[in-house]
Amino acid sequence: MGKDVFERVAQEQGIRPLSAFYLGTRQINLVEDKEIKVPADLNGVNLRMPNSEAWLFLGEALGANPTPIAFSELYMALQTGTVDGQDNPLPTVKSAKFYEVTKSITITNHLVDSVWPVINEARWQSLSDNQKKIILEALEEARILCDDMNIERERVLVQFFRDEGLMVYNADIDVFSKEVLGAYLENEKLTESWDMDLFDRVQALE
Repeated sequence: MGKDVFERVAQEQGIRPLSAFYLGTRQINLVEDKEIKVPADLNGVNLRMPNSEAWLFLGEALGANPTPIAFSELYMALQTGTVDGQDNPLPTVKSAKFYEVTKSITITNHLVDSVWPVINEARWQSLSDNQKKIILEALEEARILCDDMNIERERVLVQFFRDEGLMVYNADIDVFSKEVLGAYLENEKLTESWDMDLFDRVQALE
């Protein structure tokens, strides 16, 4: 399925994705100690989001009040109370030191972050089959290393944050999944360009 998507991107955009690296799964990280079980628990929470229509809608779908803040300004925004929380993978919470200015994390698993190495399609087609093979083999080795590293970091970071004094909670992920996805499916403006056949194939994987 992923190869089908990569091929479509190459044909439509002129750039070819060569792999997909796992960067982590986004969780809810709040300034206050507050357990989030369902999206309704985020009602009234000013949740930082990147400043784009798609990201801001995600904040709404999660049940929060999305507040656009640049990532470079986020630590200060959390520290001063400009926002009540933010969402990022656990490795990002640690590397950006957001745990220093927050008190709780709720595991919601609401979005998987990935990065796709890409190459210009014309350039890719100019390479020999052997060159393509070498590049893809190198990327696969790098992907495995990246994925394994981030999965392990996520596993150990829960205890790290607890040791730093944060409370770590687990949301009702089934409820989050149902309600957040439902909010997207009701938004025709966002979903009018979706390939619903592909969407159904993805859902069938569950």
